[in-house]
Amino acid sequence: MHTTYSLHHINNTANFGFSADDYSRFKFGDGAVAKIFGTDLAIGFIKEHLAVKPVKQQVVVISSPYSFIPTATFGMKTWFVYHLNQWLAQHHLPVVQETKVHRTITYKEDYGELDAKQRMILIGNDQFHIDKDFLTGKTLVFLDDIRITGSHERMITKMADAYGLQNDMYMLYFAELVNDAIHPNVENQLNYHQVKTIFDLDRIVKSPDFLINTRIVKYVLNYSFDSFCVFIQNQSAAVIELFYNMALGNGYHTIDAYQTNLNFIKKHLLLDNYKLIEYGN
Repeated sequence: MHTTYSLHHINNTANFGFSADDYSRFKFGDGAVAKIFGTDLAIGFIKEHLAVKPVKQQVVVISSPYSFIPTATFGMKTWFVYHLNQWLAQHHLPVVQETKVHRTITYKEDYGELDAKQRMILIGNDQFHIDKDFLTGKTLVFLDDIRITGSHERMITKMADAYGLQNDMYMLYFAELVNDAIHPNVENQLNYHQVKTIFDLDRIVKSPDFLINTRIVKYVLNYSFDSFCVFIQNQSAAVIELFYNMALGNGYHTIDAYQTNLNFIKKHLLLDNYKLIEYGN
């Protein structure tokens, strides 16, 4: 069984059915919004599916694929699991297990700008991996924040076929584009609805609810150098170090477009403030 569920259906760009400003902040690491989105998605999923037909098998929740830096969906996933566990425990069912879909390729292109064909070409070069043995006999719940063209879902299905997975699977989304007349780049309209410049990130990054993700790291590292310098020097030492270590973990130091800004962090900030350890030749 393969079931798709979306909490919101986007049929026009005048009314998304949810706050576009909230969604924009969520995509750049606003953990307070991630909590609301994840909880709301769990409530909707329970009402529309589990309350009607409870799942007796062990449930495994899987956030959208990532390499080292989580996606924005990961923050939403946490609160989805919290609320789902409350319902499962109340009904004397096993609480959620989690696992990860590993991906092998990182790219600097902004996925939200692309049409359906471009998305499939870009993501089609990627490879997804999962622990098949861990999933045996379990119901899989894959989470993502938005479904625009279905490219990611097709890659998950391709992975499931390659691994011979026979599990019941749910594909869950906070929102889904259901009007084919709307160009897929509506995703970028949502992504940048409130974040217009790097300085719009300041309030998000300085919030105690900040959750770093791939989008904000790529956006900051790809920003014009002068504005980047002003922004990054206005952040705490902990945040600067976090950006640097996350960037390295995703291999962004190997992408030419990011090297100028990343080297600024290393040479002018980390080196001065933290005295990076030299390990010899």
